[in-house]
Amino acid sequence: MDFDFAAGRLSLKGESYPEDASAVFGPIFSALETFFAATEGREVTFDFDMAYFNSSSAKALMNMFQMLDQAAASGCRLTVNWFFAADDDTMKEFGEDFSEDLDHVTFNLVAVE
Repeated sequence: MDFDFAAGRLSLKGESYPEDASAVFGPIFSALETFFAATEGREVTFDFDMAYFNSSSAKALMNMFQMLDQAAASGCRLTVNWFFAADDDTMKEFGEDFSEDLDHVTFNLVAVE
């Protein structure tokens, strides 16, 4: 996780399979809520480069995407880049599924060789 709030560059990368996803993602949600409360009109890029996540992390990510969409609806110019290995159909499909529920976010699927 690398959040450069001043630059408007946010990144989640790697694997996520905690036993208690709320304990891991709770502080992230709090930080994002504080950040997005003061970002109206700002341009923000959020890169997701996840190699693996479990079902509880998937639910947390869905909640995070809902938060991002609400921030974008409130005036934040938000771009999400969903990186996935070109041969990883599962991660590509997750990106497609997450993007379907976003009405206000620019969502890019980015295949990486």
